[in-house]
Amino acid sequence: MIAANAALNKQAEDVTILDVRALSTVTDFFIIASAATTRQIAAIAEEIDRELTRRGGDVLHVEGLKERVAAASGLSWVLIDCGDLVVHVFNPPAREFYQLERLWADAPRLAVEPA
Repeated sequence: MIAANAALNKQAEDVTILDVRALSTVTDFFIIASAATTRQIAAIAEEIDRELTRRGGDVLHVEGLKERVAAASGLSWVLIDCGDLVVHVFNPPAREFYQLERLWADAPRLAVEPA
């Protein structure tokens, strides 16, 4: 997937693709990735947005990046809504707290293969 490879290109860690088509009517796939710093979270999210847009994909909404600029607390999670794909980029504590892989444990995991 383009988004997973874009995340890997920016050194995202523990990139996971969940196929939620049989479990959700909202989206088909989740990509979940981790990054150690707020700067890296932003860089990964921006690279995913840039690559999807460049290749004709639809990025419907990005949640979290603008809030980071306004808030002094820092960035822990960015969500990129592409309709049939939703990307979550977390710092490790936020990923552990929300445990999306556990919440969607019945979803098949797809292999993440670098391009």
